[in-house]
Amino acid sequence: MRIAVGADHAGFDLKQILVAYLRQRGHEVIDAGTNSDNPVDYPDYAEAVGKVLLDGRAERGLLICGSGVGASVSANKIPGIRAAVCHDTYSARQGVEHDDMNILVLGARVIGIELARELVDNFLGAKFTGEERHRRRLEKIKALEKRYGKAK
Repeated sequence: MRIAVGADHAGFDLKQILVAYLRQRGHEVIDAGTNSDNPVDYPDYAEAVGKVLLDGRAERGLLICGSGVGASVSANKIPGIRAAVCHDTYSARQGVEHDDMNILVLGARVIGIELARELVDNFLGAKFTGEERHRRRLEKIKALEKRYGKAK
């Protein structure tokens, strides 16, 4: 799978670990930055990862900031992006299965490396079920984007 990965300075170290992990597992990684632990702003990397997904260059995205909250809020401003900060395996899997989540957001200051790997595995191993109730809800999300001027 092609995965776009981005982080701010707080998530840089965990990003580097997860990029190597993803490549070891046979995934193609598009690294959207940052490339150091020098201070940067998480909205820039949320946009960079979202753009890779919307351009069709990757199927899923991974964002990492200090708590995961700021990157999640930023990414969800992009029409067509469904991002969630997840720090448990159930949410990382269920977010894809039920909500067609396309970006997993992690808080590098909240979780450790092993949990991060488990979350990524659950996120990437999940598939949208396409059940009627989930499709109906997804269409309502798309209608919200359109209604508030965010239609793709």
